[in-house]
Amino acid sequence: MSMIFTPTNQIRLTNVAVVRMKKNGKRFEIACYRNKVVSWRNKLEKDIDEVLQTHTVFTNVSKGQVAKKDDLIKAFGTEDQTEISKEILAKGELQVSDKERHSALDSMFKDIATTVADKCVNPETKRPYPVSMIEKAMKDVHFSVKPNRNAKQQALDVIPQLKTVMPLERAEMRLRVFINDKKAKKLRETVVKLATKVESEIWNDASLNLICLIDPGKYREIDELIRSETKGTGVLELLNLKEITEGDEVLE
Repeated sequence: MSMIFTPTNQIRLTNVAVVRMKKNGKRFEIACYRNKVVSWRNKLEKDIDEVLQTHTVFTNVSKGQVAKKDDLIKAFGTEDQTEISKEILAKGELQVSDKERHSALDSMFKDIATTVADKCVNPETKRPYPVSMIEKAMKDVHFSVKPNRNAKQQALDVIPQLKTVMPLERAEMRLRVFINDKKAKKLRETVVKLATKVESEIWNDASLNLICLIDPGKYREIDELIRSETKGTGVLELLNLKEITEGDEVLE
């Protein structure tokens, strides 16, 4: 009868996120649960057991090779694997697969396009573009996502490039909202939350006459809200567009 021999210094793990660190010329790795490394670093997750799949330091997680005690003491000055794991978590490099990296870039590409669609309009029609059209234009100008910069900042970067292939302006819409309905106070709260600025607000008994600035991407949401909640008695009027000067460097 043949026996299967499994070396005692090998541990097999699956569905794992690896954090790697080089110290004293040697490589050390820890096996973590997916999505928990970033939570730990952002101090959202405080329970180390929720982060580590095992309190074991490896030289190679995928091969299941465990680090030698002598190497740990030389590199970290201790053999306490939990404390060493915390140091690797803090200073190590999170290994990301090509598939995960590609998925993250796709997600950020969509976030950037959504931000542009929310902040800009077609100056000829005075209306916002669908996100899908912005995405297509971003591909046309061969825009490449920078994973270490946030989506808002990259949206600001891509707007001048998009202007070379489509009419596009950063703008806010100036709206007049008139509600003569018992729901006026409740609806006013929602509209104000969606607005970037309230310019005037006049109450006449239970009727509300409000003028505000909004990001173009919020127009449809406010339009649908007023129509559905007032059963057609509310009025939403686009007064004009307030163009944002090119000197504005921040997309709030």
